[in-house]
Amino acid sequence: MYIFELELKVRDYECDIQGIVNNSVYQNYLEHTRHEFLEENNISFAELHNKGVDAMVSSIEIAYKTPLRPGDSFISKLYVTKEGVRYIFQQAIFRKADNKLAIKAKVHAVVVIDGKLVSSLPEFDELVVRSEVKPE
Repeated sequence: MYIFELELKVRDYECDIQGIVNNSVYQNYLEHTRHEFLEENNISFAELHNKGVDAMVSSIEIAYKTPLRPGDSFISKLYVTKEGVRYIFQQAIFRKADNKLAIKAKVHAVVVIDGKLVSSLPEFDELVVRSEVKPE
């Protein structure tokens, strides 16, 4: 199901007074994972922008399950689906030590070309197709 994985580690300054990762930091982890995924697939936000193409987050749904703590290593995973004009990055973060689900997220993104919403971008459509292929 997941077509991309990125291993990261919690840094002390990402935690709040409770000693757990602050809820807002998870969005940074999710974004970093999406950017690394796109880069691995030879998609550059800068190059797209220079062509008048901008992909942007329109909404995010996050379910917090198990808190991460300083020093925890974790695996951030994703795959991509499509609903209408939205590309949905289905993402999850798992604590590496015990594979416990830390968060699950749906990141809705849209594409605008020269300021106008479009229903499709070939580069992103290919990511959806890759996500639909089931390993044997």
